[in-house]
Amino acid sequence: MTMKMEMTELGPMKRALKIEVSAEEVAQRFLHAYSELNRQVRIPGFRPGKAPKALLEQRYAKAVEEDVIRSIVPDFYDRAVREAGIVPVTVEVPPLERVKIKRDAPFTFTATVEIKPTIELRDYKAPNPISLKPDKRTVTDEQIDRALEVLREQHARLDAAPAGTTLGDGDFAVVDLEGWLEGTSLEGTKKEGQLHRVGSKASILGIEIDAHMLGKREGEIVEIPQAYPASHPDPRVAGKTVQFRLAVKSVKRKHLPALDDEFAKDCGPYASLQEIKDKLRGEMEKALKRDIEESYKDTILKRLVETHHFELPETLVERELDAIVRQAIQERQRGRATDVAPAVNAEDAKAIREERREDANRRVKVGLILEAVADKEGLSVSQEDMNNEVTRLAAELRVPAAELVKMIQAGGRDSIEELRARILADKALDFVYRHAVIQG
Repeated sequence: MTMKMEMTELGPMKRALKIEVSAEEVAQRFLHAYSELNRQVRIPGFRPGKAPKALLEQRYAKAVEEDVIRSIVPDFYDRAVREAGIVPVTVEVPPLERVKIKRDAPFTFTATVEIKPTIELRDYKAPNPISLKPDKRTVTDEQIDRALEVLREQHARLDAAPAGTTLGDGDFAVVDLEGWLEGTSLEGTKKEGQLHRVGSKASILGIEIDAHMLGKREGEIVEIPQAYPASHPDPRVAGKTVQFRLAVKSVKRKHLPALDDEFAKDCGPYASLQEIKDKLRGEMEKALKRDIEESYKDTILKRLVETHHFELPETLVERELDAIVRQAIQERQRGRATDVAPAVNAEDAKAIREERREDANRRVKVGLILEAVADKEGLSVSQEDMNNEVTRLAAELRVPAAELVKMIQAGGRDSIEELRARILADKALDFVYRHAVIQG
């Protein structure tokens, strides 16, 4: 036998694996290492592969020992894990420089591993499936009418208002805006031909113009004084008042099309208004069905979390928190591109970790339960499953599938395994959902 293994419990989820490799195996590894070395090195006075072993040992003993340790530790650690029947989350092996090996003696090292908990699965299928309250939501005529109104708004026309029309809430105007300081036009403060809806509260050049537009007519000019504080970053305007001149170039009114068969034909390949209603109802019913299914699955996940009790591997929780913080930083950076959010500093990251710890615990717990279900039910992920998920994700993210595949491959084995694990978890959740019972 080339290996002996002794496992010691260091806690609920920690194990020490003491691994002893036989002297014969060690000797064989040294023999192979010197043979490889002799093939590769060039020593003056000797033909390639013909240098005396004693000379090689004298010159390269330390390097060969390190090579042997580097090859022997992972090989026998993997073998020991399989023999112990455990699923490691993290592994700590002693630093190689501290490990000693002799050519004709057994080699011993200890690996400390954190393992996934053993989960005793509770009821999730017959004879005791999860029971769900029926979700009786349906698509109503009112919802169809609202969707039609949205379509109508999208096909609305902006027509010139009758001469002399005064601007009211909901009216549109094409405006020019320009800032003047001490009688001179201020560079960078000119906007021309801006379409503005009165009451939208949208600002132009940072100026709220709604209140100044009410009651105005085409051709009118309004002066809007804007005082800037002394602390303003632009020295040209700091502590000064800029006169903004707002010119109403034209007034427009929205014209909504009549809801009839002609409107339907303008919307696409529809012969009648009823056809549009039927299409809208079909799409909304599909979306509602997906929403109801998601709602049922959320209830199932809550029930699984409530009915299973086990300790969580701290490493998995910390990894999940790393991912949560990373996502929060990315979202904040996207926000900064539009000046919406401040940058994330170390204190923010620490605060996010503390705020989201419970969320991370729940995610890890759900993941481990669904993994256990998949294992028990013999569920697996095929290459077709992977391809389908990549296609779905690519459509959702609006990137070419080939581009997404490159991004996943760039993340290495971890990214591929993460995708596989997510698909497997979805399959396990779908399995529990299909075996649940909807009462009534």
